[in-house]
Amino acid sequence: QVQLVESGGDLVQPGGSLTLSCVASGSVFAIKTANWYRQAPGNERELVATIDVRSNIQYAESVKGRFTISRDSHKSTVYLHMNNLKPEDTAVYLCNCQILTTQFETSDSWGQGTRVTVSA
Repeated sequence: QVQLVESGGDLVQPGGSLTLSCVASGSVFAIKTANWYRQAPGNERELVATIDVRSNIQYAESVKGRFTISRDSHKSTVYLHMNNLKPEDTAVYLCNCQILTTQFETSDSWGQGTRVTVSA
């Protein structure tokens, strides 16, 4: 079994910063790919950032230059560092990972989300 737990969401003022964490636990051999999505009321789900096992990284245009995705393989943790936050960044942020549960099997897992609210 694999569990993903996000944390770090909070109420923050425009221009502020937050770092979100996504911890994978259970049967985790390796994280192949990690994605951060966000869902806001009235908006479509948006892929914010992705990182693969070779550290290839892609960002949504809406966050490029402000957000940074990274991982700590030893801690089985993926991070999303968010700078210069804007009200339009308000959303529930969800972690999604393709995880090697053994050296031969892959599981697609989702966390429950962590809420980020950017407001003055």
